[in-house]
Amino acid sequence: MTSQRTPPPSASQSDVSRASTARGPSQQQLNVNRRVYQQETLNKDADYHVKEKTFLRRCKKLVRRCGFEDCIGNALPIAKWLPKYDVDDYLLSDIIAGCTTAVMQIPQSMGYSLLAAAPPVMGLYTAFFPIIIYVMLGTSPHISLGTFAVACLMARSVVIEHAVDTDDKVALYTPLQVIGLLTFAVGLFQVIMWMLRLGAVSTLLSEPLVSGFTTGASFQVCASQLKELFGMNLPTLPMKFSVITTVMQVATNLGETNLATFTMSIITCCLIAINNEILKPWVSKRSRCPVPMELIAIVTGTLLSRHLRLEDAFNINLIGEIPTGLPTPAAPPMELFPKIIVDAFTQTIVTYTVTISMALIIANKEKYEIDANQELLALGSSNLFGCFFFCAPVCASLSRSYIQYNAGSKSAITSLVSALVILSVLLWIGPFFEKLPRCVLAAIVVVSLKGLFMQVKDLRRFWRLSKLDAAVWLVTFVITLAVNVDLGLLAGIMASIATLFYRAQTPYTCLLGRVMDTDLYLDVKRYRGAQEISGLKIFHYCGGLNFATKNQFRNALYYKTGYLRPVKKREDSLSTHEEKQNDSLTQRPSEMFERDPTLSARIKCIIVDATALSYVDAPGIKTLVEAQKEFASCRITMLLAGANSPVLEMIERFNSLENDPLFLPTFPTVHDAVLFYNGTRLAKKKKNAPVTIGQ
Repeated sequence: MTSQRTPPPSASQSDVSRASTARGPSQQQLNVNRRVYQQETLNKDADYHVKEKTFLRRCKKLVRRCGFEDCIGNALPIAKWLPKYDVDDYLLSDIIAGCTTAVMQIPQSMGYSLLAAAPPVMGLYTAFFPIIIYVMLGTSPHISLGTFAVACLMARSVVIEHAVDTDDKVALYTPLQVIGLLTFAVGLFQVIMWMLRLGAVSTLLSEPLVSGFTTGASFQVCASQLKELFGMNLPTLPMKFSVITTVMQVATNLGETNLATFTMSIITCCLIAINNEILKPWVSKRSRCPVPMELIAIVTGTLLSRHLRLEDAFNINLIGEIPTGLPTPAAPPMELFPKIIVDAFTQTIVTYTVTISMALIIANKEKYEIDANQELLALGSSNLFGCFFFCAPVCASLSRSYIQYNAGSKSAITSLVSALVILSVLLWIGPFFEKLPRCVLAAIVVVSLKGLFMQVKDLRRFWRLSKLDAAVWLVTFVITLAVNVDLGLLAGIMASIATLFYRAQTPYTCLLGRVMDTDLYLDVKRYRGAQEISGLKIFHYCGGLNFATKNQFRNALYYKTGYLRPVKKREDSLSTHEEKQNDSLTQRPSEMFERDPTLSARIKCIIVDATALSYVDAPGIKTLVEAQKEFASCRITMLLAGANSPVLEMIERFNSLENDPLFLPTFPTVHDAVLFYNGTRLAKKKKNAPVTIGQ
């Protein structure tokens, strides 16, 4: 691309021609002939204007931004997709996928209930009651809601604190009551977040954070099941440092291992692992229905326990009573609400983030949209309904969701079919599992964590992509594993925020050079074909210019352009006035940098490339004012190029309010500023007289 500065008779005159398209795309040429624009002239020619922001317009914009109209229209997604449901094409697939998911959900629901220190029936309640509401309000047809290992583990600390007998006190509430209250609080927080349109809050939890958190939590889950796998009767341990204390307790009491329990645990783990690693891939190529090894394991374990009387013969711990029928609705104990509010908020963020992440993964594959805010309403309403039936906070299960999707799920009818299968267990089949050994459920839980364990490999990928992301993963994983789930999540969030702040404090800056005879200006350190123009420095800054980054901008501008240079040895001739001035400019020790007295002989103009300047505030503009004055004292002209309209409007507002305004010649592109500089330089040589650049 070539451009030249010509004095056209009118501002609208331009000539654009394109070379023959017979050439390849990389060989085509674009020739543009137009006048050199300053920003003010371009605004006039292009009829630039700012829309008047009346009070009524602001109110309408606020309503649209809050999404109240969409909220009301999309509050019941089932009313949109159900009338369009294709029974012939979808129903059979949904029934197969629903039954397949339920077969896996039955043992997982009962197993995860043990993680929450609650009766096994709680998991079955959670797999039924909230699903009815989500089918009507949810926007993801493929996720499998119910109990989730990490969520149940987080609920465990609340249950142990308020519903487990200790030596010092007697519990006043049952585990189901505490679980119900926790679910109520989580649902309440989610509905409030929906009202405030805070669906994007999940973006605060980065991929490294979620990966490190779930990986660390998987080890917490595994540790909590060790006593069941070994058949030990260990005392209730504190939630902090639980992995370390549990492993120490198990190692100390290895002599008390119940060999029958341990043998059954090993056999169950091996059978499920063989199924997952060998049989399931083989069967998946021939059928959409996987081998229900988990269900086979609990049925077989129940039959063996019932007929061989394992509890009496080998002292194997059993599940115990599973009530038949549906529970009577009951309000949770609200007097405990202030004591669990912090735990509830943490669980709100975790369950929502895991659910929306799983929904988005499948939605991207199937090319449909997920409404993040509507998911808050769906999950919140499901929890508020389920809390009266002693349900745990619902969350999407990663493994079950993948199985449901791969089994051919087409719509939310799949979840409804799965819920009906769970209902049959609650009404008729539940008592059959009362003789099930607890070690079988523990084995199912531990083997199902393999996918989370394997996320350790993510650290290598994050390390290659970004050392900061790897640091977030490590901090989150280590604290979650070694200390506690809640503190691990908090540490991960703080680490993520710290990385954001660090990246904001280290913006990308460079000097630009022109590529041959084009209007392309690239980083001279990265592109050897980019040559700096004599007497001109083009400073590129990427990021926001605000109160937090103004010093970084100023320092980079002075150092890159050569205004300040490092001092190898302290010179006694440096005056006290110059020391103070240098210190105030750089906020660095005056022994390190000093002003270059020869700069004005080498540089006549500095162009600040603001094409990547995303935002500027008043302190940032004041920094530009200071820089302009400093360069002017050295007889160096400063130009501004490529600033977007919001930045220019902010500068205009600043100038209308401040006594020390910023008057910089502004240009729409760097090339316009370069050509303007060349034109003034040629005019100065021709007339042999000083030329003042217009403001």
